Amino acid sequence: MALIATLATGGGGGAALAQDKVPESQAEISLSFAPLVKQAAPAVVNIYAKRIVESRQSPFASDPFFSQFFRNLGPSRPQVQNSLGSGVILSDDGIVVSNYHVVGDADEIRIALNDRREYDAEVLLADPSVDLAILKLKDAQDLPHLELRDSDSVEVGELVLAIGNPFGVGQTVSSGIVSGLARSGAAAGAERGYFIQTDAPINPGNSGGALVDTKGNLIGVNTSILSRSGGSNGIGFAIPAALVRQFVAQAREGKPAFERPWAGMSGHSVDTDMAGALGLDHPEGLVIDGMHAESPFAVKGFQPGDVILEVDGLPVSSPAEMVFRMSVKGLGGDARITRLRDGKRDEVTVPMKAAPDLPARDPVETDGRGPIPGMTLVTVNPAVIAEFGLPLATEGALVQTPGQVGQRAGLRAGDVLLEVNGKDVLTSRDADKALSDSARSLRLDVLREGRKVTMRFRL
Repeated sequence: MALIATLATGGGGGAALAQDKVPESQAEISLSFAPLVKQAAPAVVNIYAKRIVESRQSPFASDPFFSQFFRNLGPSRPQVQNSLGSGVILSDDGIVVSNYHVVGDADEIRIALNDRREYDAEVLLADPSVDLAILKLKDAQDLPHLELRDSDSVEVGELVLAIGNPFGVGQTVSSGIVSGLARSGAAAGAERGYFIQTDAPINPGNSGGALVDTKGNLIGVNTSILSRSGGSNGIGFAIPAALVRQFVAQAREGKPAFERPWAGMSGHSVDTDMAGALGLDHPEGLVIDGMHAESPFAVKGFQPGDVILEVDGLPVSSPAEMVFRMSVKGLGGDARITRLRDGKRDEVTVPMKAAPDLPARDPVETDGRGPIPGMTLVTVNPAVIAEFGLPLATEGALVQTPGQVGQRAGLRAGDVLLEVNGKDVLTSRDADKALSDSARSLRLDVLREGRKVTMRFRL
């Protein structure tokens, strides 16, 4: 009874705390996300994209046996593919960010605002590897828009709202928290992404929508979920606003493709066993295990075995994080790299440069003298290595377009010819000559997705 009396009378502090929690006005009773939604929702748009593709309808399509062998038999007919997604307005003159998989390769894009206004849009800059696209609304002005927040200031546990158009039902708002930072996962292309993780429900149609903080600032663009069923399981990913800012800057500069600084090196994360051997208290950093001779890091004295700990004072612990930090930094200027070598830390300034496009690519289209006419080849150089994600030591001639004959022979765009009939290939001219000299048989040693493949043909 004495304890109950103490809690009831409270001795001042407890009673005051309880009194503070009692709503004293209608505004406090109705406290909610409504003011935040009213501020942010008008800047989130619905995107309707159309793409025309050529399709073939086989006359055996309904036959369970012959349909397997005659899939591409039949007349070619145009077919319209529709996609639905979301986007975020970032400026009053109509700059919009969305996902590449929503608007990539679209022939027609229509944007619908929250107030039912509609605009046509064009893609200014897009990159499938990071699944981002920047669009411009035509004849738009004085539009509501969101401000970009520095995503490096985001902390785990922050309240966030996800705004988009899931399943095409209309604009929808869901709430949650930031569940994790620096998450790596598969992006739309072949690269690995770098994401903010949230448990705010994200469903199909939310792609390209906004992830906002409690002040209405954009911290990320919703892009994907981790799910076995296809619906939200509370693990969603958003592309950080810092990368969106760099995309917008390059789009306004008129860049035809997203440009990022080239590291010219490969590496892997430091694990627990390696940390002890390197003299680290805990696993951190990225160990360099390979380097191109033209790498700006090599020029500055970096070498395999060095550990990169930070870029401009921000930690790096994986290849995906290194690519992200350099992409956000952008071309031009220098980055401060914290390095660990022989147990000692130092700081090295490295210029942020694009991969050199030298020696010249020297495109060559094979003619009828050889067995594979109509194929376009280019000489592999650092720029080609970066563009196609090839191993750093790759040399040879890259298949830019295989042509009809090459495609039927099994060649693909991105294959690298290493040898033709046992002869080393270093340039596109080497490959063209070796192909023209082929007589009765043809042997191609090809690098495909990091693996060496041998292809043999009888001519």
